[in-house]
Amino acid sequence: MRALVVYESSFGNTGQIARAIWNGMFSRLPDVALLEVGAAPARLPLDLELLVVGGPTQVFGMSRPVTRADAQAQGGTTTLGPTTGVREWLAALEAPERPVRAATFDTRIHSPHVPGSAAVGAWRALRRAGFDVAAEAESFWVLGTKGPLRDGELERAYSWGVGLTSLLLGGHRHEPGPHPASSR
Repeated sequence: MRALVVYESSFGNTGQIARAIWNGMFSRLPDVALLEVGAAPARLPLDLELLVVGGPTQVFGMSRPVTRADAQAQGGTTTLGPTTGVREWLAALEAPERPVRAATFDTRIHSPHVPGSAAVGAWRALRRAGFDVAAEAESFWVLGTKGPLRDGELERAYSWGVGLTSLLLGGHRHEPGPHPASSR
């Protein structure tokens, strides 16, 4: 596979965004897979060229066992146990044997604006692990802890996914930055 989208979702919103990103990528690059973090491998395929990782922002960053347990107590749809999430998967992920580009995304509460970003934490973790983080961390907005997604976010995620394919199809590289735009 050329590209892989790995995501964690507590209330289903991040899962919807991940699927929209995957659909956007798939429209231009049919060799892309979508996996929930619990099914993602600790060792990436040797032919992988792009890894896209996303999760919900919980308590100012990537989820932790306690925040996942809290989400489950609030009726979250996560199938993960409280000990498995993007944070733990990234910590166990083997460094790539050759350059692999990466991008990160998250879902965050839009109103009221809550600081912090799971995407920025994942961005930093991937960069430390030796990935070529080739795009800015991207945030998609939810209207409350449980959602729903803000109008237009699925379309924006689809477009972002389409745009990510340019990283593999000879498009111009976007200079990375760890911070998602906060003025959206």
